Amino acid sequence: MAEKLKIISLGGLNEIGKNLTVYEYGNDIILVDVGMGFPDNDMYGIDVVIPDFTYLIQNRDRIRAIFITHGHEDHIGAIPYLMRDVNAPIYATRMSAGLIKLKLDEHRLSDKVKLITCESGETVKAGRFSVEFIHINHSIADAVAFAIRTPVGVCLHTGDFKLDQTPIDGVTTDFAAITRFSEKGVDLMMSDSTGAMNPNFTPSEAEVGKTLASIISQAEGRVIIASFASHIHRMQQICDAAVANGRKVVVTGRSMIQNTDIARKLGYLSIRDDDLIDAYEINDIPPEKVVIMCTGSQGEPMSALYRMAYGSHRQVEVGPHDKRSEEHT
Repeated sequence: MAEKLKIISLGGLNEIGKNLTVYEYGNDIILVDVGMGFPDNDMYGIDVVIPDFTYLIQNRDRIRAIFITHGHEDHIGAIPYLMRDVNAPIYATRMSAGLIKLKLDEHRLSDKVKLITCESGETVKAGRFSVEFIHINHSIADAVAFAIRTPVGVCLHTGDFKLDQTPIDGVTTDFAAITRFSEKGVDLMMSDSTGAMNPNFTPSEAEVGKTLASIISQAEGRVIIASFASHIHRMQQICDAAVANGRKVVVTGRSMIQNTDIARKLGYLSIRDDDLIDAYEINDIPPEKVVIMCTGSQGEPMSALYRMAYGSHRQVEVGPHDKRSEEHT
């Protein structure tokens, strides 16, 4: 009897967060994403929610590789917890790999885990699986979909995507690759469906930049903008608008500082050293010359914006003339 392809969702199906999909054929297993979720309000004392790894630990010797679509927490956040018990190579694009390495360093797992950087268009062989990286647009740089070839057919695993024809980095979704696979035949598509029932369109990220530029140019005092720390394209537009209006940029919030550093080192965020200042120097510069980028766009307890709002931030005290803006996309 011929082997069957098994696809098991250990997270991310009918929920937001902890994305983890298992592809299994014969004696070979590959994983797509290993994400974490965030606790509900009634989960007292819980900081993170991770998938149930029992099946993976029981079959650890059959796991050939782990493939990452992008670097959001709900797709990479649980990697350190899995890698304590599973030894398999991780394949990811440069930005995703940079964020993953940071997590592995924090958990002292970097020496144990084999992290391999791939580019869009590359194909990786893992047991009976062959996985091709396809560039797509999303709210984080270097996001990819996967064309997964198996002995019984081709699966297209889209990851999270956004159809943006004017992305900030100028790199659009690789529709040519997707068309190529559609012509050959895709037997199964595992697609992001968040917001799929909404008939409207999401504006291009470039449109958001216009609004940010307008807010910054008209503000009389400091501008405080809360954003997801992984939204590098949003951060780039904030930096561009700040510099264009003669303002310095302050970055505060642990994850925001870390991600800004990684993105600059990898070339995904461009801003001169002279235009970045430390939060401790903020009182030495006139308020109308400052833009503050911080974490806390979703009101997360202990985030930089939360601490500013409650007067417990060590460097930034919100004043009556400060302009606050939050991202919600």
